[in-house]
Amino acid sequence: MDKRVYFLMIISFVVGMVELIIGGILDLIAEDLHVSLGQAGFLITIFSLIFAIASPILLIATAKIERKRLTLISLVIFLLGNIITVFSPSYSILFTGRVISALSGSLLIILCLTMAPSIVDPKYRGRAIGIVSMGVSASLVLGIPIGLMLGNAFNWRAPFILISLLTVLSIIAIYLYMDRVEPKPSIPIGEQLATLKDRKIFFAQSTTFLFLAGHTTLYAYLTPFVKETMGIEGSWISIIYLIFGIAAVSGGGFGGTLADLMGTKRTILTAIIAFGLAIFAIPYTTFFLPLFLGVMIVWGMMSWAISPAMQSFLIEASPETSDIQQSLNNSALHLGIAIGSLIGGVVIERISIEHTATVGGLLVIVALGTALFSMQESVAHKKKGAGT
Repeated sequence: MDKRVYFLMIISFVVGMVELIIGGILDLIAEDLHVSLGQAGFLITIFSLIFAIASPILLIATAKIERKRLTLISLVIFLLGNIITVFSPSYSILFTGRVISALSGSLLIILCLTMAPSIVDPKYRGRAIGIVSMGVSASLVLGIPIGLMLGNAFNWRAPFILISLLTVLSIIAIYLYMDRVEPKPSIPIGEQLATLKDRKIFFAQSTTFLFLAGHTTLYAYLTPFVKETMGIEGSWISIIYLIFGIAAVSGGGFGGTLADLMGTKRTILTAIIAFGLAIFAIPYTTFFLPLFLGVMIVWGMMSWAISPAMQSFLIEASPETSDIQQSLNNSALHLGIAIGSLIGGVVIERISIEHTATVGGLLVIVALGTALFSMQESVAHKKKGAGT
């Protein structure tokens, strides 16, 4: 295995961490910049929304640029976005920094995922993609607790100072150790979106979108939720996020094992049902911390247990467009984070923070429906193929 793949994993971790890192320090940002929790939460929404939409567009727009050069340019722009964030005196300037970071970050993740298999022997390509993907998933899980610990110890700008330093180190590493990587022909967006005309694919991608939207409706606002419903402050919140992070990371491995034992369809349905029950139960466990933590561990594990099974299901459902489906699934995931954080902000503004879990659970029920529709279409398609 080429060691340079681990540089790409680190870049994917640093970039991915920026997306949700604000979740743990929403109250600190809101207080410092004199905005509401909902407005602070919109900083997650705009980042994830740009991330979901911009990556395939930017990849096509930059298709002819040599990959090492493009990575360095993107890292410098990403660094600029984070420096603006660190020194932002107002909400509007912070918002601008988030937009710049999201645009450059969305391209960096796709570059890492496409460069990794290009710099290793063919027999290691799957493993290389898996290593970079691990950086992304770990960042989404660990970003909030890292931001929370640094934010509480210093101030809300501290996590972005760390990210800026890590970005500088990434620029140096790529410049010194990465060789030229020539670009490959990109797949037009129209061709990618055309695959969604297949109903089994459309409903499968919708499942990822709705599942992550339901998850983020509560998760993006977990800090204020815990503070308001349980009266917990300081180090205990960091511990809660750490426990959640460990559960979520282990959930990815658990989901992969479960998919091998039970099959992808059963694993997807089991994960959605267990996840839905856990998120609905959360508001009724806040009176007793050990019970809350137990249910939260189930919620955390199931939040990522579905990912390996869904990726495998998409490959099984459409092997001839598997690369396109992985790209679309990545967009569906980040679009779900964007919409979920937006819905959570609206719930907080219009109703109360206690209802974020219930609304998130309702989205998960819809996700269960789209998963069943997709599987039904998949079975019907196979029967039709067998008949011909």
